[in-house]
Amino acid sequence: MLSVYTRRRLWVTRSAGLAAVFLLTAGCAGQPGTEEAASTGSAASSSAAAATMTETSPSSGSATPTSAFPADAAADSAGPVDPAGLTVTAVRGARHEGYDRVVFELAGSGTPGWQVEYVETPAAQGSGDGVDVPGQAYLQVTLQGTTYPYESGAEEVARGPVPVSGTETVAGVVYDATFEGTSVAWIGTSARNPFRVYSLTGPSRVVVEVADAD
Repeated sequence: MLSVYTRRRLWVTRSAGLAAVFLLTAGCAGQPGTEEAASTGSAASSSAAAATMTETSPSSGSATPTSAFPADAAADSAGPVDPAGLTVTAVRGARHEGYDRVVFELAGSGTPGWQVEYVETPAAQGSGDGVDVPGQAYLQVTLQGTTYPYESGAEEVARGPVPVSGTETVAGVVYDATFEGTSVAWIGTSARNPFRVYSLTGPSRVVVEVADAD
């Protein structure tokens, strides 16, 4: 039979062992690498990835060229935004992979409106006289909210053909000056190809991009 002293020793030893197991378990629960810590880390990684995707995604209305040209041959229009002293001072063309670009640069502030569409026969504003434009199709660009050069003090692009070089789909550009708040030009193209239009600021510009034929 065990003495009272021996039984007390055994009870103390068992209690100490149970306490050690409890402390070890609690310590492990607080260490990184547990299921709770892994879950938290995964959530943080997902949030960081989402933030990165948002930061690197193109902003709305971005005109960065893509492999699939997001455009068609239907008329495109937009209204002017706070136009003040807008006068077309330069027109230039450039070649890009899969499309040609024509830029209309304006002095003044704000953004002009536009109506861009294919027309059967280019005709001058006011007189209605026919205008000779190179190419097989004619994309008329009507900029709205523009100002006469004598009112804005800016030097307007000369009326008539505008020199462009290096383009393939765009055969030529003809400018028709400003009349009663609108400035008109024609972009001669190889066919009624898809196109897209957007504006830029600093300085104010309207950009027309015409896709190559399929």
